[in-house]
Amino acid sequence: MSFPENLHYTKDHEWIKIEADDIAIVGITDFAQKELSDIVYVEIETVGKTMEADTVFGTVEAVKTVSDLYLPVAGTITEVNPALANSPELVNSDPYGEGWMVKLKVKNPADIDSLLNAAAYAEVVG
Repeated sequence: MSFPENLHYTKDHEWIKIEADDIAIVGITDFAQKELSDIVYVEIETVGKTMEADTVFGTVEAVKTVSDLYLPVAGTITEVNPALANSPELVNSDPYGEGWMVKLKVKNPADIDSLLNAAAYAEVVG
């Protein structure tokens, strides 16, 4: 399993990456997609909504289960990955690239520093 050093992580298995000053990309980790197995549907209907950290922003459906997606930090969801509508399996094949979930205008970029780094997240998942 890989946990890129340039990302921050949550204990709920989401990752976040600052793309610009206050714009971030959010997805689920390699660990999470392996635990879920074959992802068949991603539902995110929160574009334009301002939400707090740890709030459910969508769900991901796998063959055997449905799992909530939690926002790592407070902000406004500005975009959903359009590729996931027709190819949800991108989350399995490329969780840190083409399988990203949402873009977010972060309320306070400093909040990202309170999340886990790659080494700390690797300890969480053992």
